[in-house]
Amino acid sequence: MMSPLISAPELLARLGEANLRIVDCRHDLLDLEAGRRAYQSTHIPGALFLHLDEDLSAAKTGKNGRHPLPTPKLLAQRLGAAGIGDGHHVVAYDASGGAYAARLWWSLRWLGHRNVQVLDGGLPAWIAAGGAQDALLPRQAPATLSVRAQDGWLVDAGAVQANLDQQAFVLIDARAPGRYAGEGEVIDPVAGHIPGALNRFFQLNLQADGRFKSPEVLRSEWLALLDGSDARDSVAQCGSGVTACHNLLAMELAGLPGARLYAGSWSEWCSDPARPVATGAAAG
Repeated sequence: MMSPLISAPELLARLGEANLRIVDCRHDLLDLEAGRRAYQSTHIPGALFLHLDEDLSAAKTGKNGRHPLPTPKLLAQRLGAAGIGDGHHVVAYDASGGAYAARLWWSLRWLGHRNVQVLDGGLPAWIAAGGAQDALLPRQAPATLSVRAQDGWLVDAGAVQANLDQQAFVLIDARAPGRYAGEGEVIDPVAGHIPGALNRFFQLNLQADGRFKSPEVLRSEWLALLDGSDARDSVAQCGSGVTACHNLLAMELAGLPGARLYAGSWSEWCSDPARPVATGAAAG
């Protein structure tokens, strides 16, 4: 099975291959044009740009979270229009340790496209490996991306609500500990977390240099967090279903696949004042 990660030297060796599609996913939740500006200034040669809000998310209603998932058909149409098709090897990168690139990785796999990886360490690793950059804006011919959407990969707010009593799965929140605890919330209108959720800040998946920890280290850490629960009985969430995908990638890398995604995450959950809210730091 293909690793979810590709190293900068490995990508350097494949640069220029006809079936390679490199995608710049840089983004800033507090400055929505920052990623596009950075891409237009300089990027990995040949890279396309996909915007988290415009390309990888559906329209917001105020009740479905900040980055709702598009339907599989719409997502495939958007990616196909950008030049990503069935025969392409997709490599996603950002400058945030994979925080945004992981959303594209998960989304393509959800569509049934397995030939996708995240550049380990992102643009900083590329530069450190001697990779070139340019400001050319490539255009790829539209391609056909098939839809083979994977059943059972998602849970909705109703399932999370029911789980408060049923405890059929473990909910894992990828946000920073302060936001999880309800302290220093700067993005969503309500502070706190879903009752019963564990906290695994996505940045804990990374080494100091921004690359992912080894599979062995990740497996040890994730097994400790799960505390005997099967990884397949866990659901990843965050603020809006983005960095939750980083945790799903880390679990895959650790040999613990099968966790699901609550895409609406905290931003959807807290949009309904009838839903309960918890505050305070995670136990342990």
